Amino acid sequence: MAKPALGRGLGALLGRSPAGSSSAPSVVPHLTTPVPAPDLRERVQQVPLNRIQASPLQPRKDFPPDSLRELADSIREQGIVQPLLVRERNGFFELIAGERRWRAAQLAELSVVPIIVREADDRTVLELALIENLQRENLNAIEEARGYVQLAEQFNLTQEEIALKVGKSRTAVANATRLLKLSAVIQEHVREGRLSVGHAKALLSLEDEKARSLAAECVLKDGLNVRQTEGLVANWVVRPAPSATTAATVAPVAGDPHVARLEDKLREKFGTKVHLRYRQGRGAVEIVFYNDDDLERIIQLLDVHVD
Repeated sequence: MAKPALGRGLGALLGRSPAGSSSAPSVVPHLTTPVPAPDLRERVQQVPLNRIQASPLQPRKDFPPDSLRELADSIREQGIVQPLLVRERNGFFELIAGERRWRAAQLAELSVVPIIVREADDRTVLELALIENLQRENLNAIEEARGYVQLAEQFNLTQEEIALKVGKSRTAVANATRLLKLSAVIQEHVREGRLSVGHAKALLSLEDEKARSLAAECVLKDGLNVRQTEGLVANWVVRPAPSATTAATVAPVAGDPHVARLEDKLREKFGTKVHLRYRQGRGAVEIVFYNDDDLERIIQLLDVHVD
């Protein structure tokens, strides 16, 4: 099932579809119908690769090397099927869309590449870059958030206007930009995929930056899922976060993998920190709680009835 186009779409923003596009009408005009002259701006040109430059407005910063090498191999065999979209800039061509293909073409050591030249101001270029990447799901959450902020700050657009242009809800745009309130370290975890957007949103419930950092460390160290992270954060909201030393005492067992796996099961069951001490058939289970409500919840899970 084809994914619906976002917002106004590339064609709508640029005014026309590229020549040879599948969106062109298939009906043959009557002989007496005047045929408009072709728009020369739609003409595909072959230009030297070294005359093309990346756009500073490109929101996407991460281009996985393995993926680029695969595309470069394909380009060596088949060439660049879809022309790069560019605008003229100071004697060069600046990319509007197609930076991944451009980078792969460099790896493939092409001398010339196909381009289509368009007229576009900075705002349109940024909109197009965002839309292209969002449609292809190429942006990570932090890149997406920075793109929205750039539209807001550089072109004075409201969140409602941004949402309309990129085909998102205003709430989605607002939630995305909130991620930039996180520290640079936590943003890097999100960008690299070590923390999900769900984890990041849960961490935002903590106002204190040190508490956020400590919670993020616990999530990474203990492999907490989003629901468990939300529970951890909810406890810390009503009670100050433990110190780094205390947090370290409830870290998962690093020895016996069977004990560690059982500890993970217990942690998932109770939605809180669980430390299992085990040695030669003896030991203890420590279940951490942070307030009376939390204790009552754990007691109910244990099916213990207090008279």
